Amino acid sequence: MHFTSEQRLDDGVIEREFILGEIPGILWTPASASASAPVPLILLGHPPLGLRTMYPRLAGRARHAAADGFAAATIELPGSGDRPRWAAVEQARADLRRAMEAGEPIGDEIIDALILPLVDKSVPEWQAALDALLSLPEIGGPVGYSGGVISIGVRLAAVEPRIAAAGLFAGSFVPRAMFEEARQVTIPLHVLLQWDDEGNDRQAALDLFDAFGSKEKSLHANMGGHTGVPQFAGDAAAQFFTRHLK
Repeated sequence: MHFTSEQRLDDGVIEREFILGEIPGILWTPASASASAPVPLILLGHPPLGLRTMYPRLAGRARHAAADGFAAATIELPGSGDRPRWAAVEQARADLRRAMEAGEPIGDEIIDALILPLVDKSVPEWQAALDALLSLPEIGGPVGYSGGVISIGVRLAAVEPRIAAAGLFAGSFVPRAMFEEARQVTIPLHVLLQWDDEGNDRQAALDLFDAFGSKEKSLHANMGGHTGVPQFAGDAAAQFFTRHLK
């Protein structure tokens, strides 16, 4: 991991951009973090729109996490931002746009082509980033995963033992294969569902929640569309991480 920039934000949070191999990322740490007082870490997931596009929302989430005493980090997803284009996924996105514009149902083939390659490639990258982040003296774990493409969160929660709790957003397409992986997830889960999300299959989201094998799992459903998440929903997620990571 090579840090390429550092700045102290107005609330004392330290923001550092880094490169891990070919993968760009950002790390935010609270002013209190140090080698003598390492802090837990929250991995911030996001949709494949690019870190530059997502930066305002990611930075806002990170600063809230820092106020609660957590470090937060994110990485650029494969095929997004300044990373090389990914022909297969670009084609799947084009197929998705055409189906949506034509008012056609989104078939399993499109969903699989769009999501499964992204999960297969990005989860090992998240794990490599976690290796590097946990080697820093100011970060001591435990680790949580928050938001982003829900299938990435499902896979990480199932295969990465260092993740102790996850907050997932039921707002993206889910391949049928992920339902079996969900049964392998046993960590505490906080799942957010926007009831009127125009781009989400509500029943599939409910079925996925039912499939999770966790003994502690809670579903928080709010009225409104994809971008209408109420402020108190974020507060509830923050309380969830405080309960499980501290």
